[in-house]
Amino acid sequence: MKLTNIYISQVLRGEGGTRASDAEVQLKSKAIDKSSYLTNIMDEVSSLANLRLAFKAVKRNKGAPGIDQMSVMQVSDNLEETLEDIASSLINESYRPCPVKAVAIPKSNGTVRLLGIPTVIDRIVQQAIAQVLNKVYDPTFSESSFGFRPKRSAQMAINQASRYVKEGRIWVVDIDIENFFDLVNHDILMSKLAKTIEDKSLLRLIRRFLTAGLMQDGICKVRTAGAPQGAPLSPLLSNILLHDLDRELEKRGHKFCRYADDCNVYVKSEAAGKRVMISITRFLKNRLKLTVNKDKSAVNKVQHRKFLGFRILNNADITIAYDSIKKIKDKVRILTKRNKPINLQMLIKEVNQVIRGWYHYYKDTKSCNLMKELDCWIRRRLRCLRIKQRKRKYSIKTMLASMNVDQHEAWSIACSKGGWWRKSLNRVVHKAMNLEWFNKLGLFSLSHEFGKHNSKTAVCDSACTVV
Repeated sequence: MKLTNIYISQVLRGEGGTRASDAEVQLKSKAIDKSSYLTNIMDEVSSLANLRLAFKAVKRNKGAPGIDQMSVMQVSDNLEETLEDIASSLINESYRPCPVKAVAIPKSNGTVRLLGIPTVIDRIVQQAIAQVLNKVYDPTFSESSFGFRPKRSAQMAINQASRYVKEGRIWVVDIDIENFFDLVNHDILMSKLAKTIEDKSLLRLIRRFLTAGLMQDGICKVRTAGAPQGAPLSPLLSNILLHDLDRELEKRGHKFCRYADDCNVYVKSEAAGKRVMISITRFLKNRLKLTVNKDKSAVNKVQHRKFLGFRILNNADITIAYDSIKKIKDKVRILTKRNKPINLQMLIKEVNQVIRGWYHYYKDTKSCNLMKELDCWIRRRLRCLRIKQRKRKYSIKTMLASMNVDQHEAWSIACSKGGWWRKSLNRVVHKAMNLEWFNKLGLFSLSHEFGKHNSKTAVCDSACTVV
């Protein structure tokens, strides 16, 4: 069935007697059939209402300036005029994206991930395109796709994976696509977009964004493949490209969860897993010109693999992956360096910002003991830092004595020949800097919050006690 432009406009705006949610259901069942239907979608993209929403999203996401060094606040100073200029240039097709600013982010394995930071104006336009296309494409995506989609999250993906394991699918085919965002084939992606979108001006604009240069160390490099990681449009384009993978897995009857370029297929035996790995590797190479990373991909029991920072045990319980514990510890180590000249209360605020966000990501797991252990370790880091900051023996003794520690015990710690880390474990130091002391300073307690949350949701096991 070929939909008219009027109907599509109604779908996007929720008008015309058909509620937006109902229209999306119709769109899901009928739209991506064989024929394409969007011919004047640039009118929707360039509307001032859509551009205002796009600017709000860009402002909310913050982000660094691009190669023009223009910040979000500078754009907001003259917003309406800027948006009108953008709308006009989009309609008359004079808009040209700027090169993307390349930023290298270190990865845990010693390599770097290259992020691309578009200018604020380019981010607004990309966000405007994504807002319109999301309403068209998202209803057609697989129920097993969770990455970069509205009302979907990593937690939903891991919960679905846990249900598959509970069914007895304890073997996982862990597929990681090598350098996905750097190696997206532009021609394949554009051909998929062209099957749905008939508006040539929008297709040309998307192609310009894909081929915009990459500015690194003062040199602008030509891009013939890839979608810049960090650009608002790239997540949607990745889902459009990998939709073929989802459909192939569904056609074969597989149970899977995909989050961006990370895909886990759950099977009941190792032999089945190896067959799936071989066939999907071949499919990705032949159909999408993508390569599976052999170092990161494997067929194994679920408890030996991590997915989105989580680990699923063979009994389907969800816990935190070891690497995720290591990463949060590394962040806290950097914040609590012993030679860091910072007020303790200011430091605790910085630590709270890091661990509070980490906690909210993992709060629905069965990881009570891990939370307790991490709490104890963080408090020890802070005790160690506090003692080190006093440096001299008399200063250490004075501080401990002011915390209701016996003079003799305070001197014994001050004069101890043990290192700072060893001193931080001493019972006298624990007595001085106890839980009540940390609570007064406002330190966020992972185990306390975890216990409160899971007493309501019944996720925490009965053996867990809050400290």
